[in-house]
Amino acid sequence: MKAAIFDMDGTLLDTERIYQKYWNISAKDLGYKITEEEMLLFRSLGHSFAVELAEKLTGSKDAYDEIRNHRKELMDPIMKEIELPIKPTVHEALSLLKENGVKLGVATATRLDRTEEYLDRAGLRNYFDELISARSVIQGKPAPDVYIYACSKMNVKPSDAFAVEDAPNGVKSADAAGCRVIMIPDMTEPDEEDWKHIVKRADNLLEAAKYIIKA
Repeated sequence: MKAAIFDMDGTLLDTERIYQKYWNISAKDLGYKITEEEMLLFRSLGHSFAVELAEKLTGSKDAYDEIRNHRKELMDPIMKEIELPIKPTVHEALSLLKENGVKLGVATATRLDRTEEYLDRAGLRNYFDELISARSVIQGKPAPDVYIYACSKMNVKPSDAFAVEDAPNGVKSADAAGCRVIMIPDMTEPDEEDWKHIVKRADNLLEAAKYIIKA
């Protein structure tokens, strides 16, 4: 394998739980009745898909943008102040992959400038050859666009790349692009549908890295 492409929030950074907390607070503040289980469906979900899902759940076509904007008002000041938590074994895993000549990239729903800022603050930026935001493609996850673009930027075929993801929308995106997908569960375990799209469930990033090297 020539490349490994990682999701960021929930995979490299232990930030998905923070996001989910404030998504739920924001929805409740605005009077939208979305359960915590339903809110998990929005993880890594591209904007157009998220607008559609929120309308289905609430009946309002403006619900997603209203909830997102309020969530940012609540959460952004906090994210600027905290030490960003990283996932277990992340440094060991990325170092091992680099030592074995694997190109490393990030494919995230987060905008590019914030991706770079977060990885810098977490001490992870220098591991990666390319950072790719779904904001740079037509459709975000679960569409394959961001992984197809990432492979193009990294000059590898999708079949020569592993994708490492924590959530179903990312798993589907990477598989649809033609990558081999490893899922490291963060907030939910893979269900029957997820297993159709993954080649490996790993407990942590180091386990995933060792699997990639042996592939």
